[in-house]
Amino acid sequence: MNRRFLIAGAAALAIPGCAASPRAPAELPEPLTLVSAFQGRTTGRGVFRIRLTGDERRFTAKLYGQATGKAPARTLTVTEDFVFDDGQEDRLTWVFRETGPGRWTGKREDTVGEAEVIEADGVIRLTYTADFRSLSGVTRLGFRDIIYAAPDGTVINDGVVSRWGVPVADVRFVIRRP
Repeated sequence: MNRRFLIAGAAALAIPGCAASPRAPAELPEPLTLVSAFQGRTTGRGVFRIRLTGDERRFTAKLYGQATGKAPARTLTVTEDFVFDDGQEDRLTWVFRETGPGRWTGKREDTVGEAEVIEADGVIRLTYTADFRSLSGVTRLGFRDIIYAAPDGTVINDGVVSRWGVPVADVRFVIRRP
């Protein structure tokens, strides 16, 4: 009986977390679009924080975004060059395709299927699944990001990372124009 209770309790605690999404501030200085956020050269600093342990992994990145075509059928390619605090370097490239007003799909080397992007209410919501490779193997993770403009002119990307639908980590990435 105790075992069933513990399993049911753990499931009940996990269910609200499954729907967890980061939130944008109530007041935003200006609406943001995928192209306005990532077109051209930008740099950023970020931190990946594991919820259970509080462990952090910090990184910097240089991004270059280039849009081609005309709305509502543009393509935005964003190359991300990461350097992590432990010295590891990585390059990932997003290719986003506009599918309609305020809607895009995207793919990156590590994504499983396509990412969904929705521009609404002045923010960008990016949802995708990716295979994270490490020395111990491959881990499939879900990402729910919200990207918004901050009053100081930076672009903030806040994300919730989940495994098996349960939030396990948070990411904050602050992007600046040079």
